[in-house]
Amino acid sequence: MEQQSEKTESRKKYFLAAFFAPLIWGFMAISVRWVKEYSAEDILYYRILVALIILWLFIFLFRRKFLRRDTVVFKKLPRRRQNQTIGLSILASALIFGNWFTYIYAVNHISVQSAAFAYLVCPLITAIAAFFILKEQLSSLKRIALGIALISAVTLATGSFIDVLWSMSIASLYALYLIVQRASQGFDKLNMLAVQLTLCSIFVIPKLFMNQHTFPKDPFFWFSILTIAVVFTIIPLFFSMYALTRISSSTTGVLLYVNPLIAFTLAVTYFQETVAPHKYLAYIFILFAIVLFNWGTLNKFITKVR
Repeated sequence: MEQQSEKTESRKKYFLAAFFAPLIWGFMAISVRWVKEYSAEDILYYRILVALIILWLFIFLFRRKFLRRDTVVFKKLPRRRQNQTIGLSILASALIFGNWFTYIYAVNHISVQSAAFAYLVCPLITAIAAFFILKEQLSSLKRIALGIALISAVTLATGSFIDVLWSMSIASLYALYLIVQRASQGFDKLNMLAVQLTLCSIFVIPKLFMNQHTFPKDPFFWFSILTIAVVFTIIPLFFSMYALTRISSSTTGVLLYVNPLIAFTLAVTYFQETVAPHKYLAYIFILFAIVLFNWGTLNKFITKVR
């Protein structure tokens, strides 16, 4: 009984980590809009570089033993596994780079709703991809929940084709990123994130020189980039990667629905975007789908509290 209690408590940590990642991301549109006058490329490039510098400083100051351990583990891997790890890291870097760019562009030049819709579709793609690629099983209840979520997604898709196209791009890139992260096990998650950002910077630094854009000198720009890099990049990505060590990709993916619910609320209340009445109903269905998909876990939590 005591071991079961410890197991439930341990799983609760991973579940909360998987929940807090999209909760934080839901508010990201606010900080991205702060620098709307800058190009999406510049925002993305400086976000990557600032996050990269802060993350490596943190690792060298406080987590060197984890870095040394991962270096030893990698060197001991067979050549085939080493190549596989490198390939997955490159793929993950490309996917997260594309996801960040499409999100920033959508928020500042399309609509916050399009970004919210992206993370509405993303869990569907993640759960389905995990089923086919990682062979993660889905219970009948979870399949019903995904069906309800799919109906909601189709309902919200009625509108601009361009909006839906951007939304699908954002969603697909992040869903595949989650699948790649799930497949990449055995290394410290902060170290993996640092490596991915380093790979992104190999592309970013030459582009900064090629674009010849004026170097931003506005202190508020750098405050915004710092906020995006730390609060909306390093912290939630670490939560997400940490959760994936014990929580299935499909469960983590469905918890991403917290993101579009918050983003949709911000679009209506904070950014004053017009929303068709039927879309409110669609988001109510999404809430129901979240509860249904995670009913087993939620039921355990409720029982434990009682």
